[in-house]
Amino acid sequence: MSLDLPFDNSYGRLPERFYTRLGPTPVSKPGLVAINAPLAERLGLDTANLTSPDGIAVLAGNSVPGGADPLAQVYAGHQFGNFVPQLGDGRALLLGEVVAPDGVRFDIQLKGSGPTPYSRMGDGRAWLGPVMREYLVSEAMAALGIPTTRALAAVTTGETVVREGAMPGAVLTRIATSHIRVGTFQFFAARDDRDALEALVAHALERHYPGRTTALELLEGVIERQARLIASWMGVGFVHGVMNTDNMTISGETIDYGPCAFLDSYHPMRVFSSIDHAGRYAYGRQPDVAMWDLAQLAISLLPLIGNTEQAQTALDRFPELFRSAWSGVFRAKLGLATAEDGDDELARDLLDRMADGQADFTNTFRALGTPAARDEFLDPTAYDDWEAAWNARLLSEGVTSVDRAARIAAANPAVIPRTHRIEQAIQAGVAGDFGPFTRLHKALSTPYEIARENLDLTRAPLADEIVPRTFCGT
Repeated sequence: MSLDLPFDNSYGRLPERFYTRLGPTPVSKPGLVAINAPLAERLGLDTANLTSPDGIAVLAGNSVPGGADPLAQVYAGHQFGNFVPQLGDGRALLLGEVVAPDGVRFDIQLKGSGPTPYSRMGDGRAWLGPVMREYLVSEAMAALGIPTTRALAAVTTGETVVREGAMPGAVLTRIATSHIRVGTFQFFAARDDRDALEALVAHALERHYPGRTTALELLEGVIERQARLIASWMGVGFVHGVMNTDNMTISGETIDYGPCAFLDSYHPMRVFSSIDHAGRYAYGRQPDVAMWDLAQLAISLLPLIGNTEQAQTALDRFPELFRSAWSGVFRAKLGLATAEDGDDELARDLLDRMADGQADFTNTFRALGTPAARDEFLDPTAYDDWEAAWNARLLSEGVTSVDRAARIAAANPAVIPRTHRIEQAIQAGVAGDFGPFTRLHKALSTPYEIARENLDLTRAPLADEIVPRTFCGT
């Protein structure tokens, strides 16, 4: 094996009870679907090496590059409110960490690389559909400016995996500033392993919050980042779908794109996940769930914080931090440059009217101030009434129509990864045609600008194109 990557594996230097060392399971016939050249450059990696036969072998799990230290991380988690004391990487391996030219440290992880001790009777594999979905959505989120894990590459395996039927296998190479989760802390807290908690806190602080030194400061930092993250989700109509504590990162990055979706017609209680029968993770409940998850982190850190009141005070800041971030996001979406009393109510009034009028979330905001916006409503006069109040608010800033249009375009994407488009790309990919995937990915890479030939990608689904449920990739 001639391919070496510049690994520096800090997580592997933690105590061995944090993970299990093992290698990926080779596949029969790896084939490259996509390589993320700009991300490779960001990481200081050579795209030509990654797309060579040796590189594709690494991306498929057939070879372990020099300097790698492959391991499966262990963690726990609350899944739909029920605590599972041991989860872990059941179909993923952390190959190692690289330090980018700008000094930022990144994990390189293979998803779908075979079984691990944490697979819980699973095969450890991924099929092509979820790999394509995560590649498209995570890269779309990055282009939208939302903190997220990234997709470096997708490869097919030449093998089948059994889900609803026989599906083509695939492996995703995922990049993250780390894969440390709330559930990682829960795993050790549940075992009263204070030494491990102290080591994990020190590692997380050094990696993500330099300058902070205590468990309380770590909690405060995570709360601040998650408040901003959830507000950014709300601003693009993103529904995560499975906000379990093992899917909340310490870094503040969005992670795991299984049953996720973006809203088409707006409703605050919209649910997509096929396993979310009670609507726990509906769009409008995401801020409350985030605070619940953060409370589990606080509980896990209490042995080190040592003061329940301090932990509660930190948690009590989340609602206001989120409200402030949400206000900033939606004020920008309305084209407002200053903050005034009543701005939140103006935004919420529009959302209420959109819910009643079954207006498309993305297209309505993008078209504000034009006839196309009112056309999104079942009863266009509902928009007319709101627009009058909005125009009065804009006048208070002396905003010209040109300035308003520029602000709207800068804060509201023209194109998002709509579920029906993703499904169409997956169906084509399964049939061996990755043209729709490539086209959609290219359009999503510049979400605030749309080429004329891609205008069809901005259209909401027709009645027979609606995808009402999304599924976990396992």
